[in-house]
Amino acid sequence: MKLFDLSLKLAGFPIGKAQRYFDEILRIPENEYEEYINQKKAEIVNFHLKNNSFYRELCKDKNTENWNDLPVLTKADLQQPLARRLSDGFTEKNVFVNKTSGSSGIPFVFARDKFCHALTWSSIMWRFKIHKINLNQSYQARFYGMPLHGKAHFMIRIKDYFSNRYRLSISDFSDEGIEKILNHFRRKSFQHINGYTTCIVQIALYLKKKNLVLHELCPTLKFCVTTSEMLLETDRILIEKHIGVPVLNEYGSAEVGIIALENKDLEWCLNQEDLFVEILDDTNNPVPDAVLGNIVITSFFNKAHPFIRYKVGDLGSVKSISAKKKILVLLQGRTNDFALLPSGKKAAGMTFYSLTKAIMDNQGIIKEFRIIQKKLDCFTIEYSSEVPLSNEKIKGIEAKFDEYLETGLKYEFVYKNQLDRTKNGKLKQFESAL
Repeated sequence: MKLFDLSLKLAGFPIGKAQRYFDEILRIPENEYEEYINQKKAEIVNFHLKNNSFYRELCKDKNTENWNDLPVLTKADLQQPLARRLSDGFTEKNVFVNKTSGSSGIPFVFARDKFCHALTWSSIMWRFKIHKINLNQSYQARFYGMPLHGKAHFMIRIKDYFSNRYRLSISDFSDEGIEKILNHFRRKSFQHINGYTTCIVQIALYLKKKNLVLHELCPTLKFCVTTSEMLLETDRILIEKHIGVPVLNEYGSAEVGIIALENKDLEWCLNQEDLFVEILDDTNNPVPDAVLGNIVITSFFNKAHPFIRYKVGDLGSVKSISAKKKILVLLQGRTNDFALLPSGKKAAGMTFYSLTKAIMDNQGIIKEFRIIQKKLDCFTIEYSSEVPLSNEKIKGIEAKFDEYLETGLKYEFVYKNQLDRTKNGKLKQFESAL
C-alpha cells in the first residue's frame, strides 16, 4: 500500500498527475534543458505579472523582460498578510498553507497551490528513491519540531501516521530524554532517520558515551538524512560510526522543498527540475562559478504565491557541470546551539523554531527575533515589530516557552528597531552565552 501517496491524495493533492509530469521533466534531453529552464522562468514571471497584484506592484518600475532586472524577494518583503500575496483565484482554503521555521529569525506564512505541492513531493520522493529510500515503504524516525499538546499535537500525529513516520521529541536531550528516544528505536522498525543535524549529533554523542551503535538496537535502520543545519565532516564520521548507517545530507527550505541533495559521491546536486537556483552578490548581480554569494531560488510551478528570485538567507557557491547537473560546492548555512536548562535538560536550538510557529500569526506583527541565553534560567528575547508587544502577548509567549522548555524560567523582552547581525549579515536566531 502506498501510504504516503494516499496521505497526499486524501488531502486533495494530485500526486499521480504530479508524478507523471515530473517524469516528463526527467526525460527532457540534455541539449533541450536550457530551453526548458528559460521557458519555465518566463512562464512563472508572466503568470504572476498577470494574476498577482502583490508581485505586479513589486515589478512596477522594473524591466520585466530582463531576468536580472526582476526584484529579488527577501523574507521581509513577504511579512504581510498572506491574502495580499495570493494570486487571483487562490484563497487560504484552496492552497497548502505553511509557516517558515524562522531559522533565519524572520518568520512568515506562505502558500503553494495544490499541484505545486504535489510536484514538490514528487521531486523529494524521486531524490530519496535514488538512495533506495521509498517514502511509501520506509518507516521514518523524524526529528522535527511539533506541538506538544492539544489538538495541534493530535493532528500532527495523524499526519505523520499517514505519512509513514513517527516524530520524536527534540525538547529534551538530557540522558533521560535520549534514553526515551532510544526506547522507541528498540520497539519500532524504523528504516531511516530524517531530522535536524544537531539533534542527531546529540544522540550519536550519547551512544558514543555508552559505547552503543543505534543500528544494533534497531537492525532495520538503513539511512540517516540530516537537514536544516550544517553537517560538519566530524559530525558525519560520528553519526556513521554510532548511528551505524550512511548519512545523506539534505539542503532545503520549507518554502520551496529540497534545494540540493547529496549523491553517492557526496556531491550536493541542485534541484533543477522544479527550481532555478542563482548565486548573487550583495547588489543582486550573478557571480561566476565557485564564487560565494547569496542563494536565490525561483519556484517554477507555484502559481498561488510568487517565489521568484527569492533570497533564502544562506550563502553558497555553485559549479556547473552540464545543463542538467549543477553542484552546490559550498554552503554557509546555520548551526545551532543547545539550551541548557536548570533541570538538566538540553533543548536543541531548533526547538525555538517550533516555538516560532506556535507563537506567530500570519499578519507579520513580529518582524524579527533573536533569543539569547545569558544564564541557566534566563533568556533574553530581542525582537522588532511594528509596535511593542502588549503584556498580554508577552504572557502568551512566555506560556509557550514554559510549555516547550520548562517552568520557572525568566524572560526579558527587548524591543528594537533593528536586530544585530553576524559579520556575513545573517541573523542567528538562538545563541547561548553559557
